[in-house]
Amino acid sequence: MPEFDFKKYHLRSINAHSEEERSAINQELKDLYASLSDEDKADFNRQLQQFLTKEVGRLKSDYESVRGLNSTN
Repeated sequence: MPEFDFKKYHLRSINAHSEEERSAINQELKDLYASLSDEDKADFNRQLQQFLTKEVGRLKSDYESVRGLNSTN
């Protein structure tokens, strides 16, 4: 089972200098997905869901930490 490095794509997208560059990165992911076997597509989807869940959780935690700095105790 291949391991997909979604963080690499995520960081490249964050640092993209234009919408065109961001679109090209997204197209790379779409092309990669299209080239996979059905079994590998299932692994891709599972790993992507794990990555997104982890990132959303991290962002939520960061947001709550920052938000907590602005509240009065």
